[in-house]
Amino acid sequence: MNPPDSISLSKVLMAKLSYNQPLLPPFEAFHMEGPKSGLGSQLNNVYPEDRAFHDWYRFVLSFPPHLVRHYLQDFGLGDTDTVLDPFCGTGTTLVESKLLGMRGIGLEPNPFPHFASSVKVDWDIDPDVLMKGVLEVADSAFASLRSQGIDDSSIFSEHDLELRTLSPNAERILIKNSISRVPLHKTLILFDCLKAHAEESYYKYGLLALGSALVRSIGNLRFGPEVGVGKKKKDVPVVAAWLAEMRKMASDLRQVAGRTYPRSVVHLADARELHSLLAPDSIDAVITSPPYPNEKDYTRTTRLESVVLGFIGDMAELRTLKKRLLRSNTRGVYKTDSDDQWVAGHAEIQRIAAAIEGRRIELGKTSGFERLYARVTTLYFGGMARHLAEVRPVLRPGAMLAYVVGDQASYLQVMIRTGQLLADIAERLGYRVERIDLFRTRFATATQSELREEVVVLRWPGGQRQ
Repeated sequence: MNPPDSISLSKVLMAKLSYNQPLLPPFEAFHMEGPKSGLGSQLNNVYPEDRAFHDWYRFVLSFPPHLVRHYLQDFGLGDTDTVLDPFCGTGTTLVESKLLGMRGIGLEPNPFPHFASSVKVDWDIDPDVLMKGVLEVADSAFASLRSQGIDDSSIFSEHDLELRTLSPNAERILIKNSISRVPLHKTLILFDCLKAHAEESYYKYGLLALGSALVRSIGNLRFGPEVGVGKKKKDVPVVAAWLAEMRKMASDLRQVAGRTYPRSVVHLADARELHSLLAPDSIDAVITSPPYPNEKDYTRTTRLESVVLGFIGDMAELRTLKKRLLRSNTRGVYKTDSDDQWVAGHAEIQRIAAAIEGRRIELGKTSGFERLYARVTTLYFGGMARHLAEVRPVLRPGAMLAYVVGDQASYLQVMIRTGQLLADIAERLGYRVERIDLFRTRFATATQSELREEVVVLRWPGGQRQ
């Protein structure tokens, strides 16, 4: 299958659009090498030639563009097909689908990633108009800071200046010390200058760039497997960091200017309640990576930009957001949750939950969160069952699905083979399990065991793709 003519001449993107070169190291090759080779982390890296659009804003733990490309090829998809990502995060699947001329549809319940995905697949703005507008905003911000005696290019001493802060409600949900006082003040000044242009076509791009700059260079956060606070920066250039993000956007947009691409749509929605949003028999493929069952609160990953830029304002709004999420950690479990009913008769999931609870009692773990470990496990797989049931009506006969998931042992070192369990749930719901591909392995020091990240490949029956 050749890529669509409308994008085949893009010099910078040629490497990623060619189906004549390997898109992904063979799964078997990595499996033989093993994690000691260092390929585990490399397989999840973004290749330099893939940074266009993806690099506008991206989760640290997002799955890589080349993995999406592999399954777009493997499924034999073309420019008449529609690809769904029901856990779209920052839009990796949507961007890759659009580059290859396919219509993409995403669902994302977290407001800032939803916004980011929507912007990352909107390439209609003239890059010169974009830069002209943002330079005006930058000039306003520089002037405002200078009027306060602040030079954005040098370290600022607070003196007696009254620094801008967030509201007490917003401060309460911000990760402590995730941004220092002076960088926050300068960010809020720039944000005000940007909001003065809220009706302009470039506003949303400027807002996304500010969110990206907050995470990359303005704030104090560090990202490993968990979100934490690194070295506290007394001051950093803010406007300059924002302009660097804007120039990157303009450069990417110039490479696709004048070409025609299908429109992509991103819904602010729960993947467990999707069939009413999409037309029946409208989806040709699903490529996605849902949250893994672990103790990662995924809302913390986006907390800084979400709070500073006003996407989440207080604890009530954060709670509303968490209720739209698949239950994958104990900090997002509520008394009224009932997804566990979907797997009440699944013997292996019930066995795992019982093993977790038994281990908790054996170890004398009594905290409120520890008491929820077994429950969140059944809620997670129940939520995935509910999602897979919901997506069935929108699939065309023969539709292909790829779910990137990972083994976990976060709950008192009881092993959860996520891919195998998800495949079994899907089969019970009428899907055909084509195979489970090994994407990569990683060594878990807590359990001294290999954890697999796998791609569960499914087919919805009723037809075959040509």
